[in-house]
Amino acid sequence: MDCKVSQLKPFGALVEPKNQKGKVQELEIENLKELFRAHQLVLLRGFETFDSSEEFSNYCESWGEVSLWPFGKVLELIQQDNPEDHIFDHSYMPLHWDGMYRPQIPEYQIFHCVKAPHPGQGGATTFSNTILALNSAPAETKKAWSKVTGSYQRKMEFYDSKTLSPIITKHPHRDVSVIRYNEPPCKRRGDLVNPPTLEFTGIDQQEVDSFHRSLENALYSPESFYAHQWQTGDIVIADNFSLLHGREKFVSKSPRHIQRVHVLSNPPFDNPGLESYQ
Repeated sequence: MDCKVSQLKPFGALVEPKNQKGKVQELEIENLKELFRAHQLVLLRGFETFDSSEEFSNYCESWGEVSLWPFGKVLELIQQDNPEDHIFDHSYMPLHWDGMYRPQIPEYQIFHCVKAPHPGQGGATTFSNTILALNSAPAETKKAWSKVTGSYQRKMEFYDSKTLSPIITKHPHRDVSVIRYNEPPCKRRGDLVNPPTLEFTGIDQQEVDSFHRSLENALYSPESFYAHQWQTGDIVIADNFSLLHGREKFVSKSPRHIQRVHVLSNPPFDNPGLESYQ
């Protein structure tokens, strides 16, 4: 298929058909993986996509082994009435990495926008490139971050787990450092239903606030932060090993419907910090 590739800012690659609209399944996966490795995020826009969840999960299996959840392969991200967790609410979502509470951490997050919110309704999925954030951070700041370990505990419908991770750690398959961090809930952005329990060690209590502010400044810097405004039919493949992601608040009852599938790396990456899981 004849496509054009352009760069998103500050990171990511946009792939669009040049002329006739073709099926996304016609794109060569190995070519897309090369873009993924180079840019950490690939947006496929303007292609014919999927008529069912099964068709979407079948496509995702062409990327690798799909991670199975209690609900199956595809998570349907739609606002629920009286949600028991912020995943299914219309609230914002703090930056985090997926699989942090699971036995294996997926490399690929593959999102499909079944229905986008209307313009101005919010609901962007946010991504922070932690490799870029680390490259831009002063040496003293990185030294302070490297002393801190996060302890994260979360109980919800799909698991009851606790995990530990240094703030700065190594990418599982590349010789590069990344940030692993679940940012604390932020009151100025709204309340969260069923937030995680967070604790950070290796830092004096009087320095905790400045520690979180320094990470927030780096992760949300225009040089490392990308907010994806969804269009119906968009497919986003994101690097869960080097990016953190979240969500902007959206208007309640807006037609936002995103599907998500996790695809494991080859070989799969066992969660090194998982302390308990059930």
